[in-house]
Amino acid sequence: MDLAALILAFCTAGLVAGVLTPLAGKMATLLNVVDRPSERKVNDREGIPLLGGIAVVSGCGLGLIAYYFVADQSQFMNVRDQVASFMAGGTLLVLVGAWDDRFELGAWQKLPFQLLASLIAINSGFVIDYFTNPLTLETHLLPSWFSWLITLGWIVVVTNAMNLIDGLDGLTAGIGVIIAATLGILCFQASQPAGLLISLVMLGALLGFLPFNFPPAKIFLGDAGALFVGFGLALISIQGYRKAALLAFIVPLLALAVPLLDTGLSIFRRVRTGKGIFSADKMHMHHLILAREGSHRRAVLWLYFQTLCFSVIALSFSQLRGVSAYIFLGAVIVLTARLLKNLGMLWPGQAEESADTPVDSVDS
Repeated sequence: MDLAALILAFCTAGLVAGVLTPLAGKMATLLNVVDRPSERKVNDREGIPLLGGIAVVSGCGLGLIAYYFVADQSQFMNVRDQVASFMAGGTLLVLVGAWDDRFELGAWQKLPFQLLASLIAINSGFVIDYFTNPLTLETHLLPSWFSWLITLGWIVVVTNAMNLIDGLDGLTAGIGVIIAATLGILCFQASQPAGLLISLVMLGALLGFLPFNFPPAKIFLGDAGALFVGFGLALISIQGYRKAALLAFIVPLLALAVPLLDTGLSIFRRVRTGKGIFSADKMHMHHLILAREGSHRRAVLWLYFQTLCFSVIALSFSQLRGVSAYIFLGAVIVLTARLLKNLGMLWPGQAEESADTPVDSVDS
């Protein structure tokens, strides 16, 4: 792909998001789309605007337009359908999320729109279409209906995972930066131009937004932004998984480990205690780390570090072959289990006790 055009797309996305974020904050305040503290939320400050996602999606869109005008048209035609579906599905989720930020929608009410956005992406070529047998190392093409089903589930899960972890200032945006950069590298290694382009505009837009969102935040992504970020990362990961020839989907799983672990353990915890899987609680990973670290900023930086560690592991794993890959994966699983045990996430009672511990102010 054209390097100059990619750099322009990245810079445009960052500049636009940086310029539009304060304007999005003013619009959110004018429309009363602001955060309302409650018992289940960490934030206790009134009136923080919620439409940061508008700036992020605008940055991505204008970054892609800049790429269109500069890049060779034959190269753009190769990614046109996938880029268009990313923006169409992402914009749909931003609109639904913005409505939720203002009027509040239930999880089941948002699900049909997430499915529709996922189907738009799948129809344009974002499909998990093969797997590698870990014993014989043979690659098998999946039946079309099964590919669609798995891809649909993956996109919805990742989209919601990034939304569920959006509980601290700068958390989803910062984690999104690290994961987008990691998946972008994987897409580059796998010669997946659509994934690389989308990862660069998302990376630029999130970097432009993050200074306004880092603790203490002046504006939040809101559901509009968190759903968009999750959707975009899900699509990039589908492109990036093609690099891993041995255990095809382990690499993006590792890159997305923090939000996926949090979501998976939340579902397990609620099913185990007889609660609905979409019911709210204060036992997410960020709640427990906040209780342990004592301040928002330290908790966020700790989760950045964990995401970065998993991202480095993912990039390392993509280069391994044979028995060494299995040994490496086994070590990662053991260390991850140890980490979760130390946080108290494997034992709901212990986690609840940790989450009830009082914490300091946001800017401590």
